[in-house]
Amino acid sequence: MDSAQREIEQLREEIREHNRRYHVEAAPTITDREFDRLVKRLEALEAAHPEYVTPDSPTQRVGGAPLSELTPAPHRVPMLSMDNVFSMEELLAYGERTAARLPEESLGWVVELKVDGVAISITYDHGVLVRAATRGDGQVGDDVTHNVRTVAGVPLRLLGDAPGLIDFRGEVYMTNADLADINAAREAAGQKLYANTRNTAAGAIRLLDPRQAAEARLRFFCHGVGDTAELPADSHWQFMELARQWGVPTTPLTARFDDFAGAAAYCDELVERLHELDFEVDGLVLKVDSFEQRARLGSTSKAPRWLIAYKFEKYEATTTVREIVLSVGKSGAVGPTAELEPVQIAGTTVSRASLHNAEEIERKDVRVGDTVVVEKAGKIIPHIVRVEKHLRPAGAEPFVYPTECPECGTALEKDEGGVYIRCVNPSCPAQIGERLLYFASRSAMDIEGLGEKLADQLVAAGMVHQFADLYELTPERLTTLERMGQKSAEKLVAAIEGSKSRGLARLLNALSIRHVGATVARVLAENTGSIDALLALSEEELAGINEVGPIIAASVHQFLHSDAGQQAIAALRAAGLDMTAPLKPQEETGGVLAGKSLVVTGTLEKYTREEIHGLIEQHGGRAASSVSKKTDYLVCGADAGSKLAKAEKLGVPVISEVEFEELIAGETAAASD
Repeated sequence: MDSAQREIEQLREEIREHNRRYHVEAAPTITDREFDRLVKRLEALEAAHPEYVTPDSPTQRVGGAPLSELTPAPHRVPMLSMDNVFSMEELLAYGERTAARLPEESLGWVVELKVDGVAISITYDHGVLVRAATRGDGQVGDDVTHNVRTVAGVPLRLLGDAPGLIDFRGEVYMTNADLADINAAREAAGQKLYANTRNTAAGAIRLLDPRQAAEARLRFFCHGVGDTAELPADSHWQFMELARQWGVPTTPLTARFDDFAGAAAYCDELVERLHELDFEVDGLVLKVDSFEQRARLGSTSKAPRWLIAYKFEKYEATTTVREIVLSVGKSGAVGPTAELEPVQIAGTTVSRASLHNAEEIERKDVRVGDTVVVEKAGKIIPHIVRVEKHLRPAGAEPFVYPTECPECGTALEKDEGGVYIRCVNPSCPAQIGERLLYFASRSAMDIEGLGEKLADQLVAAGMVHQFADLYELTPERLTTLERMGQKSAEKLVAAIEGSKSRGLARLLNALSIRHVGATVARVLAENTGSIDALLALSEEELAGINEVGPIIAASVHQFLHSDAGQQAIAALRAAGLDMTAPLKPQEETGGVLAGKSLVVTGTLEKYTREEIHGLIEQHGGRAASSVSKKTDYLVCGADAGSKLAKAEKLGVPVISEVEFEELIAGETAAASD
């Protein structure tokens, strides 16, 4: 092998590895410019030495004359369709039916995004891409190898030691950002615009000219395997890991669960994260993990029994961005919101859409005046799918995130390793208002009558700069506020005075310490007994408390020993607040629920979640967050989901609010006797 051939081979391997890191791992180690230099060097060497050019070289993605027609491509393993469900109740029922087919067996499940693209089967022979076919009727598709070779992320040669023959099943798709850019270019050229990503991908993959297909910037995610010889995997999860090792990109956010209840719960989480994606998703897919169990479950005439598509209705509308406004939360996070021209979506008027953070604004390139596609899927809040850049008005400028807090002017700081930009001034008026509102909330100090409007008034009037200022308010001062009468003022002062006795757990929750909610606050309080004992603990000692851990410990320790934290505690102590709590008993407490673990799920009629958790602990029980074999009771309200399904599967007793009250009434009655 001469030096030119050796360098060509080295460059090909290097480029393939960088492609894998970019498309599979989403973690490139070189810049785009450095990558382009490698490709150009390879192109130059191959031009000088055409005898070394091979079909699987990274330079050969687009080549060859247009085809006269597409030819049929039979599938050795049929590409079957999927059965669908459209509600969590139907999904859980499917899980029960599947479990009943394999009684006494444990089923692992994999959850994947259902990408709204074009189903494709890509065949490799001894690691080299030899054929790609559309789904067609499931038995025979169209050969689109010439176009799939242009698809970003599809390796022309697999990395590592792949099986001699293997079909990768997946979805060819198009990103919303690419559609927006392509339509803007087509508008400028006077060409017809594309309607949406799915139709554009479907049309491009069947073009006869691969050069035209390449212009669509198509991409690929693998989600399964077809025909193969000697696949070194026993499960779908193992196969997906191997696919990534071989350089094939797989569907992101995929996760595996040991039971169906966990998989169903993850579906709810994924639906809330749709705004993070730059490609269209029309549902989620749940699959039995084990290949051996799949074989025994079998298929119907049209669909496998071992998977289900959980689909949700999606509604879209087009409107314009009137303004991008920033708001400062109680933790200092500066969050952007798009104020929209009101538009009807699925029977509701939508006039706002969260943009979540600065990175999302930049990624979607949202500007004031832009025409945007807004989507509402299922019950989630509306989010902006993409900007119709071809309709962008002249002079629309990119949104520039401020470097200073819009409320107080303090320099903003980005979370290390995170996406949120924060105002770090604890005296920021906007933060004070948000923190004051949370301080007074039912799960914190429970000050009745202190709502959002009054909190804003108190801050604007300069009456409250810190929490302790609340305890210096008098009816006379309060009546100077708009629409505050004498009786209302007296009632509020009495409620504020009553909050002094709430105890350490409520106070820690009320202080808006990052990562500390009601549960963590209770854990900290019952393990220390007083604010002084809590202050005496090191960060390592805090991390050693069960349910705390290093991240929470660092946040708590930093707050307690910061100037702002110490000033707040000193002022509240001077105001007379109770900063103690009963220590957690070393042995089981008494009570009708002593030693018992209860989980609460669904929508309750009589109690907030914090209130019923308090009752459980008051009567000696433990309020747990997840159902397990050790759970003694599941207290179930309306619209219960995966926790109810898991409880029924494990045989955990399920009780209503009324039955819970009857359960603790025995102890209450005994105490009154």
